[in-house]
Amino acid sequence: MFYRKNLPGWERAMRTILGVVMIAYGLFGMPGTTVGYLIAATGAVAILTGFFGFCPMCAMAGRRLSSS
Repeated sequence: MFYRKNLPGWERAMRTILGVVMIAYGLFGMPGTTVGYLIAATGAVAILTGFFGFCPMCAMAGRRLSSS
Protein backbone atom coordinates (compact mmCIF):
# COMPACT_ATOMS: atom_id res chain seq x y z
CA MET A 1 0.00 0.00 0.00
CA PHE A 2 1.43 3.35 -1.00
CA TYR A 3 0.82 6.51 0.96
CA ARG A 4 1.13 10.04 -0.22
CA LYS A 5 3.95 11.94 1.44
CA ASN A 6 2.75 14.53 3.93
CA LEU A 7 6.07 15.76 5.33
CA PRO A 8 8.29 18.40 3.70
CA GLY A 9 11.98 17.64 3.12
CA TRP A 10 13.30 19.76 5.97
CA GLU A 11 10.99 18.03 8.45
CA ARG A 12 11.95 14.60 7.16
CA ALA A 13 15.62 15.44 7.76
CA MET A 14 14.92 16.77 11.25
CA ARG A 15 12.89 13.69 12.20
CA THR A 16 15.70 11.42 11.04
CA ILE A 17 18.41 13.34 12.89
CA LEU A 18 16.40 13.71 16.09
CA GLY A 19 15.37 10.06 15.90
CA VAL A 20 19.02 9.02 15.98
CA VAL A 21 19.61 11.36 18.94
CA MET A 22 16.61 9.90 20.78
CA ILE A 23 17.80 6.33 20.24
CA ALA A 24 21.31 7.20 21.45
CA TYR A 25 19.98 8.97 24.53
CA GLY A 26 17.50 6.22 25.34
CA LEU A 27 20.05 3.42 25.05
CA PHE A 28 23.20 5.14 26.35
CA GLY A 29 21.88 7.95 28.53
CA MET A 30 19.33 5.82 30.37
CA PRO A 31 20.60 2.25 29.91
CA GLY A 32 18.44 -0.63 31.06
CA THR A 33 15.42 1.44 32.08
CA THR A 34 11.92 1.20 30.72
CA VAL A 35 11.85 4.93 30.01
CA GLY A 36 15.10 4.60 28.06
CA TYR A 37 13.61 1.88 25.89
CA LEU A 38 10.47 3.94 25.32
CA ILE A 39 12.56 6.94 24.23
CA ALA A 40 14.57 4.70 21.87
CA ALA A 41 11.37 3.22 20.40
CA THR A 42 9.96 6.70 19.84
CA GLY A 43 13.20 7.62 18.07
CA ALA A 44 12.82 4.59 15.81
CA VAL A 45 9.30 5.68 14.86
CA ALA A 46 10.60 9.20 14.14
CA ILE A 47 13.27 7.76 11.85
CA LEU A 48 10.71 5.65 9.99
CA THR A 49 8.35 8.58 9.43
CA GLY A 50 11.29 10.67 8.26
CA PHE A 51 12.50 7.96 5.90
CA PHE A 52 9.11 7.27 4.32
CA GLY A 53 7.88 10.88 4.41
CA PHE A 54 4.50 9.83 5.74
CA CYS A 55 3.22 10.46 9.25
CA PRO A 56 -0.05 8.72 10.16
CA MET A 57 -0.88 11.26 12.87
CA CYS A 58 -0.38 14.15 10.43
CA ALA A 59 -2.65 12.35 7.95
CA MET A 60 -5.37 11.94 10.58
CA ALA A 61 -5.13 15.66 11.29
CA GLY A 62 -5.58 16.36 7.56
CA ARG A 63 -2.07 17.66 6.86
CA ARG A 64 -1.03 17.59 3.20
CA LEU A 65 1.92 18.89 1.21
CA SER A 66 1.22 21.75 -1.13
CA SER A 67 1.35 20.67 -4.77
CA SER A 68 3.56 23.60 -5.82
